[in-house]
Amino acid sequence: MLNELQAWLRPYLGVVGENKWLQALLVMVCSLLLAWIFVRFVSSSLHKLAGRTRFRIDDHLITNLHSPVHTSVLLLGTALALNLLQFSDPYASIAFSILATIAYLVWTLFLLRMIRSVLRFVADNETHVSVLHSQTLPLFENLAMIVIVVLAVYVVFTAWHVDMTAWLASAGIVGIAVGFAAKDTLANLFSGVFILADAPYKIGDFVVLDSGERGEITHIGIRSTRLMTRDDIEVTVPNAIMGNTKIINESGGPEEKFRIRIKVGVAYGSDIDKVREILMGIALVDEAVCEDPEPRVRFRAFGASSLDFELLCWVDQPILRGRVIDALNCLVYKRFIEEKIEIPYSKHDLYIKELPK
Repeated sequence: MLNELQAWLRPYLGVVGENKWLQALLVMVCSLLLAWIFVRFVSSSLHKLAGRTRFRIDDHLITNLHSPVHTSVLLLGTALALNLLQFSDPYASIAFSILATIAYLVWTLFLLRMIRSVLRFVADNETHVSVLHSQTLPLFENLAMIVIVVLAVYVVFTAWHVDMTAWLASAGIVGIAVGFAAKDTLANLFSGVFILADAPYKIGDFVVLDSGERGEITHIGIRSTRLMTRDDIEVTVPNAIMGNTKIINESGGPEEKFRIRIKVGVAYGSDIDKVREILMGIALVDEAVCEDPEPRVRFRAFGASSLDFELLCWVDQPILRGRVIDALNCLVYKRFIEEKIEIPYSKHDLYIKELPK
């Protein structure tokens, strides 16, 4: 490419004669002039055009594009000047490799900045894809950085004429060995990615595991998920298990409200309308009980020794369940004593047919 560019510029370089040093100096001066023109006019014009749009991503693009284009123009001028001087090998090869390495590093930094800006723009946008949001953003940033850095290293080695075939073959063998050795870790890693992308639960949610543990999600990592039980015991579960088991999310659904049930039995012969009225009044007294949905009372069954009722009401968060159940149970017991409503317990009558002689 340098030879073709040199052939195209040859008629213009003739203004300084056949002196190669003067021609190289002219090329360097022209490259400096072009770089200054880009900074002074082209870049500022693009900034003004980008400022008229409602997106921020084009502003980041123009700002980050300034340095690599400016540097690339100077490096191209330097390479063309060196080509005109026709240094002998290995000096010419080393010089061109150094210039190519600098160019690759500059554009690698540009790609890293742009990928980070694009990912953050997509994650912050209301119409972002479901797989990319604030929780998965660090993962995608790290993956993009790894891919770009690996490609940059490969290109830099190529610029120095290093054969990468053996390196790639060795990397493939090592990758297979590591994959077999760390299959459990990789399973947790991929499950963590899917959990972060699908978001079946989030930090602060109350969940019930298939094994029976109930607690608040405190951390969602790439390898594991941690939750704090109501006994203040932290449980760490690998993501591979979390991704392949049934999880009850008490904070999920359209609202975070949680329904609690107060089961109580009254003796046969009790005034069921009065029981309903007392239970409804108790639910409305507690400020932690939600007014919407409205509490309700259900007559569930004719039990073996009682009429079985159930008071259904809602609280704002699942964490309030234990405290509200305790308060409502105390109120039910006290009010039933005041109203002389019997809460029966299991009784057995023993009849003796005859006493032994």
